[in-house]
Amino acid sequence: MKKVFFIITALIIFAAFPSCASDEEPLARAKEIMNYSSKTDTATFGAGCFWCVEAVFQRLDGVVKVVSGYSGGETKNPTYEQVCTGKTGHAEVCQIIYNPAKISFTDLLEVFFTTHDPTTLNRQGADVGTQYRSAVFYHDGRQKELEEAYKAELENKKIFSSPVVTEITPFSVFYPAEKYHQDYFDNNQFQPYCSFVLRPKLDKFTKEFKAKLKPELK
Repeated sequence: MKKVFFIITALIIFAAFPSCASDEEPLARAKEIMNYSSKTDTATFGAGCFWCVEAVFQRLDGVVKVVSGYSGGETKNPTYEQVCTGKTGHAEVCQIIYNPAKISFTDLLEVFFTTHDPTTLNRQGADVGTQYRSAVFYHDGRQKELEEAYKAELENKKIFSSPVVTEITPFSVFYPAEKYHQDYFDNNQFQPYCSFVLRPKLDKFTKEFKAKLKPELK
């Protein structure tokens, strides 16, 4: 479904950002991501369409920045079109820069597992393919332990009727997605995918996690 909606607006988007696939741009965006103080930490989650993941985590108090991109594959500096073939091995992910003094990694995991279906292998709703897999790319041993414990608790408490298939794998490299993917919902709220898929998910999230939203959104 995401691909169908994407085709509708692709020509307009590419016209606005003709050089988005340049080799230099991913490196520049990567440097921007790293330009934060030592008071922040990083989480990398894959939970289906990164437009959805980005819009959710951007609204959490304590989250400094969210960048959509690709991780977990073999191809260097992949493009969106390459990732969509499913041949690069990458997942659509969001790299989340957050202040652990305001929001914990466990809080992020709670939002992660609540706002997507971690029991469907390589798909979220109508979005199908390995690029849409549920995945946590842990940055250190502590994140790995917390994720494994959280996943085990979900299984033990039978929170879901089917097994949790979320991939837990070490983080290696993150490639920021093309510029037009960044802040996608905020810039394209009336695009069909945003209106019919993303908006209902975001509305449900903001009601359920109202206490964790940025002050201006409460």
